[in-house]
Amino acid sequence: MNNNTVKKSSLVIVYHRQPYEEVVEDGATVYREHKSPNGIVPTLKSFFGAVDQGAWVAWKQVDPKHKDKDFQQVVRMSDSYGEYNVSRLPLSAAQVRSFYHVTSKEALWPILHSFPERYNYDAVDWPVFREVNRLFAEAAVEQAEHGATVWVHDYNLWLVPGYVRALRPDVRLAFFHHTPFPSSSIFNILPWREEIIDSLLACDEVGFHIPRYASGFVAAARNLKGVEIVEEVDVEPTLSPVGLALSEASVATRIRHKGREIRVDSIPVGTNVRYIGEVAASAATARREETIRQDLGGRRLIISVGRSDYTKGTRDMLLAFERLLERRPEVATQVQLLVTSVAAANGMAVYRKVQHEIEQIAGRINGRYGTLAAQPLLLMTSAIPFEELIAYYRCADICWITPLRDGLNLVAKEYVAARRGMDGVLVLSEFTGASVELADAVLVNPYSSQLMDDAIERALAMPQDEQRERMRSMAASVEKYDATHWARHTLESFRSL
Repeated sequence: MNNNTVKKSSLVIVYHRQPYEEVVEDGATVYREHKSPNGIVPTLKSFFGAVDQGAWVAWKQVDPKHKDKDFQQVVRMSDSYGEYNVSRLPLSAAQVRSFYHVTSKEALWPILHSFPERYNYDAVDWPVFREVNRLFAEAAVEQAEHGATVWVHDYNLWLVPGYVRALRPDVRLAFFHHTPFPSSSIFNILPWREEIIDSLLACDEVGFHIPRYASGFVAAARNLKGVEIVEEVDVEPTLSPVGLALSEASVATRIRHKGREIRVDSIPVGTNVRYIGEVAASAATARREETIRQDLGGRRLIISVGRSDYTKGTRDMLLAFERLLERRPEVATQVQLLVTSVAAANGMAVYRKVQHEIEQIAGRINGRYGTLAAQPLLLMTSAIPFEELIAYYRCADICWITPLRDGLNLVAKEYVAARRGMDGVLVLSEFTGASVELADAVLVNPYSSQLMDDAIERALAMPQDEQRERMRSMAASVEKYDATHWARHTLESFRSL
């Protein structure tokens, strides 16, 4: 990397995370490309291959004492995705805490996921949130050539589009929402609701994973701003089968506000199916699988991958597993449940209680049902490297993913992609965005203890021929709506703006 900037960019991606891994080696900071091409950051970087020049805007925490003399805001990155500029906003620890840890995670996150009882308004410093969003907008327009596409990502940058539109009316402006968008009655709890909707309506296009979230946004915009629906279409059945918790029969695709038309898009982010297939077929994965199966000693493996967040439903899943062992103590020696609940970053106080409760339940389960020979539950609080995770997926008879709310959930798709041509059972919450694509999973309402109990019993007893048929159907969907499909659809949409 160096500090030489080049010409302005035709595509500017605005996302809070930096597009590389930053590590310290021998006292020096080193920027590494992500090892795995799977995940949202590598997927977004792949768009740079379709433009002559691209740029990325993110934030970096910086000590104010060193900001002026040592910090390079714009650096040049060169990796397998090409060469592009990275504009890094130097935020102080206080700004990061206010903008991200408090406002984003304690006020906005619980509302988006329909947990109003966890909403914390008192700690919010909205002027700081505005200021950080304005800094993102200024950095974005500084990188954008005339008529460029500025693509903003996720709720913590809700106000960026409004600032960009005011600064640069010439750019094409798009926004993608990676979380759920709640009903109007929940969204309207936010005292800044009109300011947020005004900013999103400054876009040329607003995108969501599934039609239900798009409809939530349109309803809020109609109720708060009186927008007009220009076009409404029936939803493709493969993205919204009838009868599911997140089904949506029709969705507005174009709305009008103050003489401007805004396109509303619904397209789920996919996983990198090709890469997962390559890893799954590798000799290294075969060796890992052999080791895992030896460690299992004939037990069936259930895997659940997530992080420490009350929305992820890990507590409820562990309680369901505990009830299973209470009903059938013999299962403790027949099954191994592997749970990853990755601890939140430092400063995320809102999740400490969640992590403590998860660890407490896990300890209780192993204390009651564990022996010297085996523990029925293995809890990991750090992430499993992706290449190793593929081997665990291939050894897992069941993948148990039951968030209370989740914008999409790529883990479910990864499990299906890793087991292409195999059997296996996916137990999936009805309230994940991925559920509308994966209707052949064992779908479950995680708010019901009885339904959770029934779902895991059904998964354990499912015949292999039924497993294979369901996995075959889900694999077809995961392959159709993969990362390449999402990228192709999005690029075509940008070109038509």
